[in-house]
Amino acid sequence: MSRARSAGALVAFMWVAYFLNYCDRQAVFSMFPSLKADLKMSDEQLGLVGAMFLWVYAFGCPISGYLGDRYSKRLLVVLSLIVWSVVTIGTGLVAGGAMLLAMRAAMGVSESLYMSSAVALTANAYAADKRSRAVSVLMTGQIAGTVAGSWFGGWMADRGQWRGAFFILGAVGVLYALPYFAFLRKVGEPAAEPGARLSFGSLGRSRMFVMLCVVFPVFVFGLWLLYGWLPAFLHDKFALNQSDAAFNATVFLQTATFMGILFGGMIADRLHKRGKAARFWLIAVGLVLSAPCIHLLGNSDTLLVTRIAATGFGLFSGLFIANIFPAAFDVVGTEARATAVGLLNFCGAIMSGFATLFGGLWKQSLGIDRLLSFTALGYLVAAVVVVTCIRSFFDEEWRKAELVRP
Repeated sequence: MSRARSAGALVAFMWVAYFLNYCDRQAVFSMFPSLKADLKMSDEQLGLVGAMFLWVYAFGCPISGYLGDRYSKRLLVVLSLIVWSVVTIGTGLVAGGAMLLAMRAAMGVSESLYMSSAVALTANAYAADKRSRAVSVLMTGQIAGTVAGSWFGGWMADRGQWRGAFFILGAVGVLYALPYFAFLRKVGEPAAEPGARLSFGSLGRSRMFVMLCVVFPVFVFGLWLLYGWLPAFLHDKFALNQSDAAFNATVFLQTATFMGILFGGMIADRLHKRGKAARFWLIAVGLVLSAPCIHLLGNSDTLLVTRIAATGFGLFSGLFIANIFPAAFDVVGTEARATAVGLLNFCGAIMSGFATLFGGLWKQSLGIDRLLSFTALGYLVAAVVVVTCIRSFFDEEWRKAELVRP
């Protein structure tokens, strides 16, 4: 098999696993009304369903990134798939809110092993001028998984079978681990360096990377506020049933994000040939254009306008999602890529947990609509920070990274 075909097959296998990753983690959010009734959970406890997963996931990401740069990335991604699938099956057996939170914490541990190594394996298989496209294709698995998992979870919940949804999703993941492992055994990866020193310090000396660690949480706060609470928000605001609310909360947003990610990856690789800071500029553009859309998502008076706002947010946020990790790789050496992804995910997941928690805590007082408006302002401030850092630090750090880049 040629190198190009092998790299393409790698992305395909990684995509399916990433798709299952998001199906399993997202299905629960479209079941909130059923969980509230069957498990006697409050809005605050439902907010913790997302927060518990994300906070545990956050602390696991730097560790998994470090392990991915020192040991076999192939083994880590397969192990992660098996464990999170078993945990998904276990989620269908919970008898109360406390047990559900415990299973979400276990899922956070198991899924944290995947992301850092998956992105690094994908990036390492492609040259710099094709890297954004490769990573963006992988990222579309997140979008497809969010839509499928949310719809399937809501559809099963409406039929009184929310437990069955977890049993089915988990079983599919366990079965997929077999062909996944068989393929990855044939994939080469650089020799591991178990004795190498921790690379956190070198990453901290990159001002561009530190900047990404600051703006990424701002972006994902809005993303996870939508992921966690938009189905319930539309359910209450427009009197939709759970499956219809999940459909409207995901299909328009995620279909547009799917297209935005692919477009963001393609345009980034083209612009990268003209200017090495192209990926950072696209991150700034994505933040600026997403801001009015996320404000409108929470403050429109009709379902039609809400769908239009969701479509706009998806398209423009895709520019950010497609380029956040490839941008980091422009100022980070190959030996620290999994660690870089792990640290970025740590920063993002910590803030994402607060997004789902605050949605539950302030749903009745401040309101999801105002939270989305405040998030829009945060996006604009983050864009200013990105532009300032590009002008001040990028050229110097690009040259330093180029000296050590193989």
